[in-house]
Amino acid sequence: MKLLVTGGAGYVGSVCAQVLLESGHEVAVIDDLSTGNRDAVPQGARFLEGDIAEVAPELLASESFDGVLHFAAQSLVGESVVEPEKYWHGNVVKTLTLLEAIRISGTPRLVFSSTAATYGEPEQSPITEQAPTRPTNPYGASKLAIDHAITSYAVAHRLAATSLRYFNVAGAYAGFGENRVVETHLIPLVLQVAAGYRDKVSVFGTDWPTKDGTAIRDYIHIRDLADAHILALESAEPGTHRIYNLGSGAGFSVREVITACQRVTGKPINAVDAPRRAGDPAVLIASSERAIAELGWRPQHTDLDEIVSDAWDYLLALGPRAHAAGS
Repeated sequence: MKLLVTGGAGYVGSVCAQVLLESGHEVAVIDDLSTGNRDAVPQGARFLEGDIAEVAPELLASESFDGVLHFAAQSLVGESVVEPEKYWHGNVVKTLTLLEAIRISGTPRLVFSSTAATYGEPEQSPITEQAPTRPTNPYGASKLAIDHAITSYAVAHRLAATSLRYFNVAGAYAGFGENRVVETHLIPLVLQVAAGYRDKVSVFGTDWPTKDGTAIRDYIHIRDLADAHILALESAEPGTHRIYNLGSGAGFSVREVITACQRVTGKPINAVDAPRRAGDPAVLIASSERAIAELGWRPQHTDLDEIVSDAWDYLLALGPRAHAAGS
């Protein structure tokens, strides 16, 4: 298939673009490089630098594509609270422009990178797709608004659409991994301490009702996530918008992640206890039963040490190009 990947210079988009190319698809990437990296665009993909709201309509109008995989987004939770306008415009308005371009061009398929943040603070775990969607920040709310818009386009215009709500993505694949100017994810933060790029990592809350008092999260390997996107693309049905949660189905505490990072790297990790952050749940674990049943997807890389090892190898290979602490 001939596919358009928005945000294909970012972490998830670049790995998905690489796996699509390995699967024999033709890939065009659009990214404005505001948070992505030019060298993260896989070799073999056509790259168009620019704003998706400007470049995508022109491209879809001039060429025929079999589908769009939409990753481009603003994605920092804390920033979304202090700059909500950036998220409503950058995520919702620009995606509506993309949806219109998809509708006008007759592009038949869409896979959207949604998020577990649409659920807010869930009452039960593992979290199923039937859980109430109550986002607690503008980032999650913007993604949920997009999901609603996609549903209406699918019904009205026969779009074959899928939203994938993933939890904590980690690891690396084929030389592509996490390299953000502003890093908020636990595993890369801990590994940056091991590499000497940061002095410490904060443990937010040590009195949670969990086995060791620290919060538990579900980690999904980036390669497993990419496989889910391909399955979603191939199984999409016209006039239907399907939503799937994606996770490993297992949870690891913050302490367990830090211990795994020490074990894999052989380096000491300076972990400093800190107060709980407002809005943080004690446990977030995904139920992927629907994706397993309907997509035939099953995560293959669920071992925490493997996930950490892949991320560590990527960080070491990145060397001086890795973004330093505090940046």
